[in-house]
Amino acid sequence: MDVKKIYMDADALLEGHFKLSSGNHSQFYLQSAKVLEDPRTAQLLARALADEIKESGLKIDTVCAPALGGLIAGFALAQALDVRYIFAERVDGVMSIRRGFEVSKGEKVLMCEDIITTGGSAMEAAAVVKELGGEIVGVVALANRGFCKRENSDVTTKPNCKLPQNIPFFALEDFTFEMYSPDACPLCKDGSEAIKPGSRGN
Repeated sequence: MDVKKIYMDADALLEGHFKLSSGNHSQFYLQSAKVLEDPRTAQLLARALADEIKESGLKIDTVCAPALGGLIAGFALAQALDVRYIFAERVDGVMSIRRGFEVSKGEKVLMCEDIITTGGSAMEAAAVVKELGGEIVGVVALANRGFCKRENSDVTTKPNCKLPQNIPFFALEDFTFEMYSPDACPLCKDGSEAIKPGSRGN
């Protein structure tokens, strides 16, 4: 499966000057929502991830996704794995699990994102799951920005990766783009303005 081509065909691999959620800047941005707006594509990608997870022998009771980015990917993956699905969301800036969702003690939970950069949001949601008694057995994403090592990849873990090293991380593809701190961004120095993804219609 050529995941990069799927993103390009969906106009989901954007080029410009972007301010990422981390605060860093990049010339490229992955807009997974454009890929997942087609249910058939979402199912195709979810099944590919599910196959990889099943081959690993990982035992999973529930898929949990942090809102907003992981919602569609998480639901499609839970459907492909035939397991329960819940999501976490920010309330006043703090990640929480609401809407009547419960987590049983010892419940084996797989965290799902659309894209993993450092894994910070996934780990915030995972902390809530653990507080409720769940066990985090793995992390999964459609795409990996290359800061964390995924299963079956030669990419090495970078110091800013926040995913734990004692559980597996699954993703379909590595997208390794340069990122810059705002004070060292060559795009800023050239006079262009960083756009925050999701704003100005993109």
